[in-house]
Amino acid sequence: MNMKFNKLEIESADQLIFGSAPYPVTTPRGLVIGGGKVYPELNFTLPPITVSEENMHDISRHYREIVTGALDRALHLESQGLVLEFETLVEMTQIPGIGIELVKIMNDICEDYYQKHNLISEIRLTPNDLREFERPPRQRTTKLLDPMMELFEKGAEAGGNLLSIESTGGKEISDDALMMCNMKQFVFSQAVLGVRDMKMLWEKIVAVAERTDRIPGGDTACGFANTAMVLAEKGFIPKTFAAIARIATIVRSLVAFEQGARGPDKDCGYEGPFLKAIAGIPTSMEGKSSACAHFSPLGNVSAACADLWSNESVQNIKLLAGYAPVVSLEQLVYDTRLMNEAIRDGNGTVRKLQQLLVSSDSYFDPQALILAPDKVIEISKEIVKGDNYIDATVRGCLKGIEIIENALESDQLKHDERETVWIETIKQDLLSIPVEEDLFVEDILPTIDQDKIILKEYGL
Repeated sequence: MNMKFNKLEIESADQLIFGSAPYPVTTPRGLVIGGGKVYPELNFTLPPITVSEENMHDISRHYREIVTGALDRALHLESQGLVLEFETLVEMTQIPGIGIELVKIMNDICEDYYQKHNLISEIRLTPNDLREFERPPRQRTTKLLDPMMELFEKGAEAGGNLLSIESTGGKEISDDALMMCNMKQFVFSQAVLGVRDMKMLWEKIVAVAERTDRIPGGDTACGFANTAMVLAEKGFIPKTFAAIARIATIVRSLVAFEQGARGPDKDCGYEGPFLKAIAGIPTSMEGKSSACAHFSPLGNVSAACADLWSNESVQNIKLLAGYAPVVSLEQLVYDTRLMNEAIRDGNGTVRKLQQLLVSSDSYFDPQALILAPDKVIEISKEIVKGDNYIDATVRGCLKGIEIIENALESDQLKHDERETVWIETIKQDLLSIPVEEDLFVEDILPTIDQDKIILKEYGL
């Protein structure tokens, strides 16, 4: 299978900037994402509570409080627009009626603030990928797809104007591959299984978006690359491995845009800058403000080319100042104010702020280094040279290894012997990968637990 993208939409690091994308997205209420401004994207969730139809009164109250509080604070801070991501809890997808009702409640509040105050807000609807709860997963034939697609369809009709998901195709292989630091198996999970699953799933999601006149946003490799990042943060796997694993997820997430997704992509996989460079779509990113959900070495550099600036999921609990989602919204608004002020001041200020965002992180961790705009362009140029998805993934990963090696030699990356010993191992793993899919499948099958995977569910 060959990739549709064979050239970059953004060819230089100077053009890969925050607030601007070659193909901006205009939402139904008129928010232009990637059209010259950066907007906050607030991600929120419930405090500990049983999610059930019987509990809908309390659940609805929480979501009303969150959205009303966030929009009130946005008005007070004179925000010019925002996105509210409704990342559903599992039960809200298993019982689609719960998720659909909550979308309607929140969208009614958004519309009220739009009509009364001209405050533009949009809901990004992100159902769960329920298929990961079935082992081995039946990616294509499972009945678990039915409630997912019902929530997409009816949730879109209820006001979910941006459609996204954290899909999990290949996770039955990637989890073990990460823990064992097996790059070859991890690439298989992404460039073969992930690509095939994304084609199937995003054809369905784009069709829903077309039927409901909504925007197919994008996917995220959160369950893969961010799992690697968290494992590295805890010292369970090398940071270098996590950095290359993140590059290995790019091609898989790019498939959504081959199928018709338009962006902004979903924030928590951090592959957005590469997708922006290759496909020209606006991107949502998270960084320091996501510490409410997880720690990260990417606090500043991740903002370097963001069009939406997000916080990750924060519970609706009371802090000294107010409820946590409203506190997070304020932090995001002030960050985006700074970026937008740089944009107003001109390209020189944008470049300077971007340089500071990058240099404050990139020396300390290879995961941050590869997100520097110049490195993103280098890696993306290699990816689009690929003859197919496997070749593209391997090329990108090898370029990442080269970038890390060069940075170590020039003292642009902190030396850590525990990390550098992994470079050659990862490189040899990558070089051993057959780039023809049938040969790669034949090569990898004896090395994995085949009881964990149903190959025909990926069309193999």
